[in-house]
Amino acid sequence: MSAASSALVADQLLLIERALRVQGLWEACAPSVEALSSEQPFCVDTLDFSQWLQWIFLPRMKVIIEAGADLPAVSGILPMAEQVYGADNYEAAALLKALGDFDRLISAGR
Repeated sequence: MSAASSALVADQLLLIERALRVQGLWEACAPSVEALSSEQPFCVDTLDFSQWLQWIFLPRMKVIIEAGADLPAVSGILPMAEQVYGADNYEAAALLKALGDFDRLISAGR
């Protein structure tokens, strides 16, 4: 992974975190270990989507970037977010944009 693409993805992750905070979806306390251990996509059986973003997605991406490992080959987070929040949800617009931009960054890197 190039330093430039790593920096762009890291910046995008900060924008996702900011959108979660501004929307009031950032939580101070982590879910239970059991909830975080779900094997379902997006932990749909144990976590809200925003919890998955905060407690699974963002930390995993941070580890990848800090390790200098390869970024995922594809990302399809926006469609899930649109299903959860609604594609035209004004209140979630910043989060949806940040996630869409993340998906595009990952796709452009391939």
